[in-house]
Amino acid sequence: MTGGHLQIVVCGAGPAADVARLVSAAHEQSWTAAVTATPSATDFIDVPAIEELTGTPVRSTYRSSPGTRRSLPAADALVIAPATYNSINKIALGLADNYATTSVAELIGRQVPTVIVPFVNAALAVRLPFRRAVASLRDEGVRVLLGPEDQWEPHPPGSGNDRQLAFPWTTAFETAADLAYEARTSERHVGRGAAG
Repeated sequence: MTGGHLQIVVCGAGPAADVARLVSAAHEQSWTAAVTATPSATDFIDVPAIEELTGTPVRSTYRSSPGTRRSLPAADALVIAPATYNSINKIALGLADNYATTSVAELIGRQVPTVIVPFVNAALAVRLPFRRAVASLRDEGVRVLLGPEDQWEPHPPGSGNDRQLAFPWTTAFETAADLAYEARTSERHVGRGAAG
């Protein structure tokens, strides 16, 4: 799908420093993008650079800057990347203890096509709470890029810096754009069926 609005939620993990790659992938396909950061993610990203690239403020708190919108813009797709162990578990449980997780809960509730790209080590990924969280999110229609079929696996403990370089930013955008296209196409078919 060409054109649309991508909402990005970035969590506090090493690849967050490269979130501009996701924004650029969206821009290359004529999408606009906005970034929301978890409280810990703001230490990983270059906020002024992201704001310049997106043309919108990076949101990380409920309070908005003077002259900015408080509500979420209409989003065609949502990408949560890098998604941490903590954030994935919170999102699956519906915990909304900060602006980013509240935004995610609302967007998933609105049935916005959603892609999550975990950045977790293998020791965390084998934990039952994490496996349940991933299964729960998938049951809810969220596309979690994780496993051999997605060519994105948890990394060995202590190797995050090396794994960060291979983070699948482009795949995350392409998957989100495909989901948005499918959602838009199915809405058209449903609309035609109801009118006919």
